[in-house]
Amino acid sequence: MIENFKTALIVGAGDGLSASLARQLSAAGLAVALAARDTGKLAKLLHETGAKAFTGDASRPADVVRLFEDVETRLGAPGVVIYNVAAYIHGPIVEIDPSDVERSLANSAFGAFLVGQQAARVMVARNSGVILFTGATASVKGYAQSAPFAMGKFAVRALAQSMARELGPQGIHVAHVLIDGPIRNARRPEPADKPDSHLDPDAIAAAYLHLIAQPRSAWTQELDLRPWCERF
Repeated sequence: MIENFKTALIVGAGDGLSASLARQLSAAGLAVALAARDTGKLAKLLHETGAKAFTGDASRPADVVRLFEDVETRLGAPGVVIYNVAAYIHGPIVEIDPSDVERSLANSAFGAFLVGQQAARVMVARNSGVILFTGATASVKGYAQSAPFAMGKFAVRALAQSMARELGPQGIHVAHVLIDGPIRNARRPEPADKPDSHLDPDAIAAAYLHLIAQPRSAWTQELDLRPWCERF
């Protein structure tokens, strides 16, 4: 149950979904830690929610270790950890720069592993915790000119499945949330003739809180969310 957790860590914080998560987790009574490379963009959200900011690069092992140490020192060990990092690299396969692909995979797959590993180390000692990974349509479907993004998202989904099978018996709920469709934001307005055709970030966040609150007798390992008009 969500009231059993005191601290939540969101890695890859910004506006949109992570901001909605911060608001709802804070409203539920959790102390919220927001981790990002650039925390300057979080000032308004920090003031609104009372969350605390932590700077770091999720693709660097030392940064991730330090992040968890700092969160535990300032707020307490996180009982809920959400990996919400996206790494968009698009282009024809014959033209994509390999160094861009390497960076994309470091931010998506490798970063998810590093954060998941540290979260597990904290939670195994207490036989309790929730680890959630944000996925996308690309987690199950590799579109043309989107190989790096699909590679990373496929890997994160596999990581979540493996961790769920290993850590579930130790009291840790690991789930993958597949966001199948565009998320509503001010820069990408919905078509006037299709209201609610983009996912509302507040509605997505509510689904995450539902996962966090699930009793262990009925845990969800993967949840896919899409608007009413999305094809799948």
